[in-house]
Amino acid sequence: MNWPLLSMIYSMTATVVIGVVMIAALVTGFNEIPHIIAVAIGGTLLSIPVALYFTKKIGSIGTDNPNNGIS
Repeated sequence: MNWPLLSMIYSMTATVVIGVVMIAALVTGFNEIPHIIAVAIGGTLLSIPVALYFTKKIGSIGTDNPNNGIS
């Protein structure tokens, strides 16, 4: 596992996922503090597997791995 790549991708995916989920929550009327905190925590946890997936995909570019990093 390429940890520097994972940390960079995680910081980007966490920002994007939290932002998208936050906008969706605010538009649908969940605009109180407990909802905002729950969205931030949920977005943070949701972005972990997304970052792992993209780290494996990007890390496998240029290698002769037939399954492109997905194992």
